[in-house]
Order: sequence, then structure tokens, then C-alpha cells
Amino acid sequence: MADAASEIEQLREALRHHLYLYHVLDKPEIADAEYDVLYRRLTELEADNPELVAPDSPTQRVGQPASELFAPVKHRERLFSLDNVESTEALTAWEERLERQLGEKPSGYMCELKIDGLAVSLTYTDGSLTKAATRGDGTTGEDITANARTIGAVPLVLRGEAPSVMEVRGEIYMPLPEFERLNKDQEASGQALYANARNTAAGSVRQKDPAVTASRRLSIWVYQVGFIEGGPELTRHSEIAAWLRELGFPFNPASEAVADLKGVIDYVNAAEKARHARDYETDGVVIKADVLAEQREAGFTAKSPRWAVAYKFPPEERTTVLADIRINVGRTGAATPYAVLEPVIVGGVTVTTATLHNADEVARKDLRVGDTVTVRRAGDVIPEVVGPVLALRKGRPRRWKMPETCPFSGHPIVRDGAVAYCTGGFDCPGRLREYLAHFAGRDGMDIEGLGYKTVDLLLTEKLISDPADLFTLRAGDLLGREGWGEVSTGNLIGAIAAAKDQPLERLLRALGIPLVGGTVASTLARRFRSMDKIMSSPEDELDAIDGIGPELVASVQVWAGDAENRALIAKLQRAGVRTEDPEPEGVDSTVLAGVTIVLTGTMRSMSREEARNAVEDRGGKVTSSVSSKTTAVAVGESPGSKATRAEELGRPILDEEAFHDLLENGPGELLE
Repeated sequence: MADAASEIEQLREALRHHLYLYHVLDKPEIADAEYDVLYRRLTELEADNPELVAPDSPTQRVGQPASELFAPVKHRERLFSLDNVESTEALTAWEERLERQLGEKPSGYMCELKIDGLAVSLTYTDGSLTKAATRGDGTTGEDITANARTIGAVPLVLRGEAPSVMEVRGEIYMPLPEFERLNKDQEASGQALYANARNTAAGSVRQKDPAVTASRRLSIWVYQVGFIEGGPELTRHSEIAAWLRELGFPFNPASEAVADLKGVIDYVNAAEKARHARDYETDGVVIKADVLAEQREAGFTAKSPRWAVAYKFPPEERTTVLADIRINVGRTGAATPYAVLEPVIVGGVTVTTATLHNADEVARKDLRVGDTVTVRRAGDVIPEVVGPVLALRKGRPRRWKMPETCPFSGHPIVRDGAVAYCTGGFDCPGRLREYLAHFAGRDGMDIEGLGYKTVDLLLTEKLISDPADLFTLRAGDLLGREGWGEVSTGNLIGAIAAAKDQPLERLLRALGIPLVGGTVASTLARRFRSMDKIMSSPEDELDAIDGIGPELVASVQVWAGDAENRALIAKLQRAGVRTEDPEPEGVDSTVLAGVTIVLTGTMRSMSREEARNAVEDRGGKVTSSVSSKTTAVAVGESPGSKATRAEELGRPILDEEAFHDLLENGPGELLE
């Protein structure tokens, strides 16, 4: 037994070492066949000695049973999205904004290839992988631990001295040779081909059988540390990159630290030229301020870090025939023209429709049915028509005009600036369909099983006429219809009943108020905790909320003043839908009324977002800059220039202990 245990441990260490050489350093010392010999020997020994099998053994990457569902995972630190730029001029403007924020030019940048894959977070406890989750909405993702364990490039155990707890962000992707192999197998078996490597990678991870994930030969590039407890004192992102490699993480070797914006532009140009020379897909370059103190000082907007930006490569373009121009009415009533195209592959995706934005754009580009047109995927995501190839235009096709009446409802279409609207309100089936699908979708009330197909059935059978009607549906309304038995009916009715108790933030997102996204919905819900209070709040009260500008204030007030919207809220309330959030237990929502706090540095006991929420839950306000109106500046470790600015203005500075005292006992003498 002792000999077997010793050999097993030696084999595990050897296999981990060779995985590190292969995935991180790209310097394998042995051939795949030799690696397989070691792997088979370890498999045999563990089969003979099952009591010696360990969950972090290289043989245990596949073996967990298929998941019934993906449990939600609350990220300890929010995963923000990045703002995009598409030109050197926009990149220069970004640096100028960052310089104004810092008071000086950043002390260098880190440039990294932007990988076209699935964003994930990996959590390690005492050096072992304990949780893997998708990015989700940035706050909550899906538990994909069982699937992530099957990916050879994801270390199950870290090398050297690992922190007690750390979370690492990365991008899971499918290497292009593997994508080609997979499609050859699909073709040989007479099955449909996969459209692109990015979606195939995401689908391979977000499915329930780890064995399927393992068969896809996915990989990962990590790019950032989210939160960490312990570890070395590092001052630059480039130092973190080197440290992550030492721990065994694959950090893209194409990443590079540069001194200034010229170095960034040189890197971007070189990366774009080499875009198709790599065995993985990239769609741009991520540029980050390298110095961590400068990152903390710059902070975040409602959705993005100010200290990082994504430079997007120009999208690929193709030509095809514009077969028709049709109208879609969205959830806001906007009537938008779209192109019906002869199928064409653009950027690895088969495109059959594309946005035309609005009638003015159609006229400006002089697009006519029958034209050969250039199509691109704007931002490599949304297909759009660039313009006609005039040399190939045949005859004199008619100019297109926005129809005078809605093709779905027959109501007049009116213009408001560049945007055309159907005037039918929810009498328009096209608008109602889109609105209901959004309301019930994952970004709304998250009602499982209520997609477009079910929405179409409910509308066709006249079972509902607005979102509130969903909550009065009965099992008898569906039972016996095609595809609706007791189980499927029970599941949907149960999901609708559960959605009645969704938090106020969810309802705000579901209602589709223009300009109110996830961050704003969360802010409004925390500040007012009641739909009635939001709808009756005066302009100055809304305008005083940090992060909510005049356009947003106007949008909320216009929406709240619409009689149809007010009637919908009243109907939702009568149907039993929750429109209020309870006050946090043990928290006085007025204890910090009139207090304005600026946060700087890293606190040991809570994240920046948790600190902000704690202040706002108590009626206080958090701003990003220090001024004479600032009540106090709360500082953590490595505070930036905001602490210096507070000293210059004579504003109180609170350490972490004093900040917690403020939260518990109020401002005391700070407001005197």
C-alpha cells in the first residue's frame, strides 16, 4: 500500500508538471503518447486502490454525474463589462479621460488580446479549485464547476504557495483546430455544422454533461484576479500576470506591458495583423492601466472600469443579396426596418437578417430590394448592412419607404426624430410579443419555460393581453393543448407563481423602462424600495442619486406619467406581484441621511460595492470625487489621491474601523 501511495503521488506530480509545461509555458518535454502512458498507469493504480483516489487527481477531471441544473453563484466581486473603442482617436480620448481622473498620465499600460470566448470566474480555496461560474449578469452567474474541471488547462491544484482564497477571471475558448475537427465529425455523421467557435465553446460549457465538455478539448486564458485573501504584495497588473503563471494558470504570452499610448497603438496594430495567424479567435485588444493604485483611483462607472477599455478590431465583411426589407416592432413600440438576406457566412456565422437601424439610414445608404449589399457583423456580434454595391445594381429598383401603418396592428406609424413608432401600444401584437418575451426572460422576471413559443400560444389563444395577465393564468387554460400535459403545465404555472415574489430590481428590469438597465434598476430599488415611491418621486429627488443623470430622470418620469404604465403597475399589484422590497433587517434606512461619502483604497472586510450598498441602504450617498460637499472620505489599504484631496479640503478621513462605526451609529459630529 505504501509503495502504491508513493507512486500515485509521484505520477500526479509528474502529470501536473507536464500540464503546466504544455498549457502555461507552451514547452512540452514529452510527447502526447508518453503523457498517455503516465496517465494510464495512474488510472490503473487508482483502480486497484480506490481508497487512494483524490478529487484533485488528474484522472478526476471527468467523472462527476451530469448536473440537473446550473445553480446560481453570487460573485463576491462584480464582473464588469468593458467600454469599447474602435479608433486611435477614441483610444486617445479614453486616455485623456483617464488622465483627468488621475491628475496625470498613467504609469504604463498592460495590453492583452481580447479572446472571443466565454467569461468565467474560478475560485480556489487553499490552492484547490472549489467553484467555477459563468459571468452571467456580472453579479450572479451559473455554477459550472463540474464542467470546468474537465478542461485540461484549468488547474485543479495550484503550484507553490497559493493564497487561502482567490478568484481568477478568464475566458474559456475552443481552439480553431478543435473547432474544425468537431465540424468534420459533424459532417461525417450527417449532423448540422456548428456556426462558430465562440458559441460552440459556450454551449460546450453550459450543458449538463461534463463528459461532453471533456470531449470538446476546450482551453482557457486567465486575465485577472477578482478577489484575494493572502498572497504577495504586488503593485502592477503585469506582476500579477507573472505570478498567475507561477501558480499554474495559462496567462496569454502574447500579453505585453508598454510604457505609453504609442506602445499601446503599436501593440494594437501588430495584434490586428496577426489576428488570423493564431489558433484561437480574437476580436480586439484589452488595454488596462498597469499600476494597481491607479486602477483603484480611477474606479468604475455604473457598468465599466474607467481604467480599462477594449479596442475592437474592424469586423469582417461579406456581400450577398438584399431579398427584402421588413419591419419589426420592438418592446418599446419602435418600428425598425431590417434586411432579409440570402444566407451568407460572416465572421464564421450564417447571417440571414441584419439591422437597418431606421428609415433615415436606409435612405442615406440608398438600399433597395434586389441590391447586392455588403454585410458585416458590427462589433462581431450584430449583423448590419454597410451599403449597396452600386456597380452590381440591376435596373432601377424602387426606393424603400417606411410604411404609413404598422404591418402587425394596422395603427399609424409616426416619427419622433429618427425613430418611427407604432401608435397601437399593446394593441400591437408585434410590440406585445417582444415586450412579453423580455418581461418573462432571464433579464426580466426570469420565468422558466415562458419563451417566444409559449408567448405566441398565449397571444394566439387570447389568454393574455399584457404582462399582468400572466399572473392570473390557470392550469386549465393550458391543459390539453398540443404539447401541454400535466407536467409542463404545472412547471409553468409554478414558475409564474414563484416570479410574483421576485425582488423589485427584477420587476424594474422587466418593465423595460427606457435607459433603466441592471445597475440603475438596482440603485432605484435600493433607494426607494417601492414601485409607488419610484413613480411618484420628484425630479430633484431622482437627480440627487449618484449615477442617474438628467436623461435617465426624464425617462423614468415620462414612463411613470404614462396612464397605460400606471394601469399596468396597478394590475400587477392586484395580481399579487411584489412591488416593494422589505427594509434590510437591523438597518436604519435614515441613519446616514444627508451624508455624502467618497470611498478609496481596498477595505479588508468588504468590497467596494458592498461598502457603497451599505451607505446607500442607510440613506447616504456615495460619490466618486472629493469636494466641499463631501461629508467624509473612507479609506482602505493603498488609498489614492482622494485621501490627499480630502486633507487639502479639510474633510474628515475615516479608516475602516471608523467607517464601520459610521454605518452602525451614524455621522455624529461629522455633520456639525
